Amino acid sequence: MDEVRTETRGRVLEIMLDRPKANAINAATSQALGAAFRRLAEDDALSVGIVTGGGARFFSAGWDLKAAAEGEAPDADQGIGGFAGLTEYWDLKKPVIAAVNGMALGGGFELALAADMIVAAEHAEFALPEATIGIIADAGGVIRLPRRLPRAIAMEMIMTGRRASAAELARWGLVNEVVPADRLMAAARALAERVAAAAPLSLQAVKEVDRASEGLSERAAYEITRAGGLEIYGRIYDSEDAREGIASVTEKRAPVWKGR
Repeated sequence: MDEVRTETRGRVLEIMLDRPKANAINAATSQALGAAFRRLAEDDALSVGIVTGGGARFFSAGWDLKAAAEGEAPDADQGIGGFAGLTEYWDLKKPVIAAVNGMALGGGFELALAADMIVAAEHAEFALPEATIGIIADAGGVIRLPRRLPRAIAMEMIMTGRRASAAELARWGLVNEVVPADRLMAAARALAERVAAAAPLSLQAVKEVDRASEGLSERAAYEITRAGGLEIYGRIYDSEDAREGIASVTEKRAPVWKGR
């Protein structure tokens, strides 16, 4: 059985991490996940990705500590997107939804944090336990979580390893939707389809602007957006899709996107 499997549904690429018992991630798994996300990036027929885990207990337990004990170094080659194939995939301009089917621990939580949206099963739990075993959540946890939660809450989770429920993180706005486990993929697919209904170039331009302006003041964000260095944003208003979108409104019909 392949540890990383993909399936297309219309303009959505589903990526399944299925590595029993805990969907732990070693360097080879990161490379396989990165290859799947690269397929999303490069295939013009795809607009959105969903990443989920196999089984009902774990989304992912994070770094494969067995592999680490056997000698795999923390700086082993993780492939194109860094750990878990996504945490450092800076050039990926297509949206990704994490469908968290169970516990997202350590690097598993960091994989979910690297996604743009999170749909979680009711029983899912999230934690960064690295500090309790003498390491650090350096695949995005210590960087992304304080930017997504109130700092005090994020620091408590990072420094104590406390587990948070899907419902708690939804209250903080980190999780988009919490659903019964048997509805998880239906909910993630419904969200992906709503996203994929938007113009492909618009989706990519949103991610491009968001990433380029992250951490900047409003004025600086405007300046970098207007400076002309953003490739996709720079051609969005002259694109066929922009003309098609405006025509579809005036003609009262659904748009037919071409992604150009």
